[in-house]
Amino acid sequence: MYIKGEYTHSITIEKSEFICYLKRIDDIDGFNDYLSAIKKRHYDATHHCSAYLGKDVRRSNDDGEPSGSAGLPILTALEKSGLSDVGAIVVRYFGGIKLGMGGLIRAYGKAVSETLKIATFTQEKMMLEYRLTLPYDIASKIDHLLRTQTIILNVDYGVDVTYDFLTEKSIDEKIAAYTKGIMPSFIKEQCIEVDV
Repeated sequence: MYIKGEYTHSITIEKSEFICYLKRIDDIDGFNDYLSAIKKRHYDATHHCSAYLGKDVRRSNDDGEPSGSAGLPILTALEKSGLSDVGAIVVRYFGGIKLGMGGLIRAYGKAVSETLKIATFTQEKMMLEYRLTLPYDIASKIDHLLRTQTIILNVDYGVDVTYDFLTEKSIDEKIAAYTKGIMPSFIKEQCIEVDV
């Protein structure tokens, strides 16, 4: 599962502000670039703690907070979410009250968890792509079926109507019932992302 877009959320705990940035990032180099950009934006912050969770990479950084009090809770929150290819940066503006080890762990984890609540997610699905060309009179009978049970990529209204569509499983039998036996042509299998 992946995060869709970039999200920012801020919480205040004991006068310290924790600003969480979440973004889908495909590799560690992209994450390092993102971290640099956030550090420039918040150059005056006390800490820029972070974690990256990729398919084969897990990184976290406490950025001056006590060891294990910031980066690891951020990474743990990402792991619990079931996401992959995601970076999280929590910027802290110190408010003058020390939180202690337990307080820091809870604060950094909470900053990420609350930001995840406002995020939208996608997941990869294997889909079958088909093309179906029909005379107009038959197309009018099957149009509703295709619009409700497939993902239509394109409809071309030429001499006949040609639908290009994706489906999770074969719907040949349903199509045959509407089209007097005209069957779609299989084009390819592909992986797409759909909202969760």
